[in-house]
Amino acid sequence: MRSFRLPFSLVFVIIASMSEQNTISLHWADIYADKIVREKGMKDVYTCASGITPSGTVHIGNFREIISVELIVRALRDHGHKVRFIYSWDDYDVFRKVPKNMPEPELLKTYLRKPITSVPDTTGKWESYAQANEKAVEQLLPVVGVEPEYIYQAQRYQSSVYAEGMKTALEHRMRIKEILDRYRTEPLPDDWYPVSVFSRFTGKDTTTVVDWDGDWNITYKDDETGQVETIDLKETGAAKLPWRIDWPMRWAYEDVDFEPAGKDHHSEGGSFDTSKHVVEVFGHSAPVSFQYDFISIKGRGGKISSSSGEVISLEDVLEVYTPEVTRFLFVGTRPNTEFAISFDLDVLKIYEDYDTCERIYFGLQQVNEKRLAKEKRIYELSQVREVPTEISYQIPFRHLCNLLQIHSGDIDAVITALGNVAPGQVDRLRQRCACAWNWITQFAPEDFRWTLSPLDSTPIEIEAPIATAIKDLAKAIESMDISDEKALAEEIYAVATRNQVEATELFKVSYMILIGKERGPKLAGFIKSCGKEKILPILNRYA
Repeated sequence: MRSFRLPFSLVFVIIASMSEQNTISLHWADIYADKIVREKGMKDVYTCASGITPSGTVHIGNFREIISVELIVRALRDHGHKVRFIYSWDDYDVFRKVPKNMPEPELLKTYLRKPITSVPDTTGKWESYAQANEKAVEQLLPVVGVEPEYIYQAQRYQSSVYAEGMKTALEHRMRIKEILDRYRTEPLPDDWYPVSVFSRFTGKDTTTVVDWDGDWNITYKDDETGQVETIDLKETGAAKLPWRIDWPMRWAYEDVDFEPAGKDHHSEGGSFDTSKHVVEVFGHSAPVSFQYDFISIKGRGGKISSSSGEVISLEDVLEVYTPEVTRFLFVGTRPNTEFAISFDLDVLKIYEDYDTCERIYFGLQQVNEKRLAKEKRIYELSQVREVPTEISYQIPFRHLCNLLQIHSGDIDAVITALGNVAPGQVDRLRQRCACAWNWITQFAPEDFRWTLSPLDSTPIEIEAPIATAIKDLAKAIESMDISDEKALAEEIYAVATRNQVEATELFKVSYMILIGKERGPKLAGFIKSCGKEKILPILNRYA
């Protein structure tokens, strides 16, 4: 009989993924954390990297990379490793296009082809256009538990930090050319140089490198003015490496062990494909990586583009989803899976799914062992920082929206009305209330929105026998304990029967009287939530 052997790599993953409770985590973040250790070997510190060009509003698709790296960082730390989490702002890239959502677009057009860091912030709040986009993200990321070390590439280049890297690229330019040519339809010219220069005459990158002295000096020509200048790489920040050389150079410089990329970069012949070979020029190997897919907004297909200005940012998402639920969206979805951020009725289900995950974590909902391990890990990684010691106040999102509308958006009044909220639950409930109010007032379908009829509004006209039924309903509500929702629902149907009206007609008229619409929340639960003190004054106008 042949013996069965697991591959060593799989054995390593299984053993390394065991938690203190001896359960196996198959969450993708833990699996990749193990892969990093396995492929890069044991190190004192692992470096995980992410980055973007601040060419416009940093959208939720960009955030997918940031949060994916943060989850890997967290998994590595949970496994007992030290990690350096760096985030690069590629603000020395060229300003190529004016996004639609920026003020003073005509002024911004005058800065095209210059470094993004040289473009002014036309809102007047920050020193530059780049800084405005950077700070919008940096100020918000801690809210969702993401706190990397920021690196500003314009500062690095302008301080000649990468002079050695540029010289190395120049020394190996023919080898780099050969690598790049493998993926090009037309080869680069023989006089190609692996550096670009921002002209010190115009500030633009519309230049051509014409000579290199074999050491630190390069000579370039300004293509617009025809002027020629020689610069010393050690003393000027005018030169930089193009993306497919810059990226691998920085992998080597920072000793990067892990960095993901979008599927455009990971496609065959994409920048990761070339960079994993170019990095060898700098004496390093490519980091562990994975491809993350695009994110769309429900109702709007396709890729989100920061340069178009038509984007959904992290700030927009946090209007509707609490920080933990925002993380939950990404934790529970494999990075290589495309998904949509919803602002429609899916919001109700997403909150329900998160609440289910939380109940499973705290043992209030029983599931099999495999699902228990999965849901517990998802819940842990969804938390902004430490895992809470008590469950949050579990209230369905739709019911919360109804309560907020009953109290006209007064969060304190809602929390007081609930009555049984523990002190440790208040802050999380308050956040959820704020998100629910934003959703119901800005994004919810019209039939989800309503307000209680003002007492000074003109009563609607109703005729017998439905008018008699409304009077009977008011008396029933006044005389009974409406905290028993089932008994109240039965009484509503009894009122219809006693007065020989269709129950559907009684419901319709009751809604019209109470909220001015023919339909609304379940009537018995709605009356219970509102309380006699809000419902009876409205109904008694018809007594």
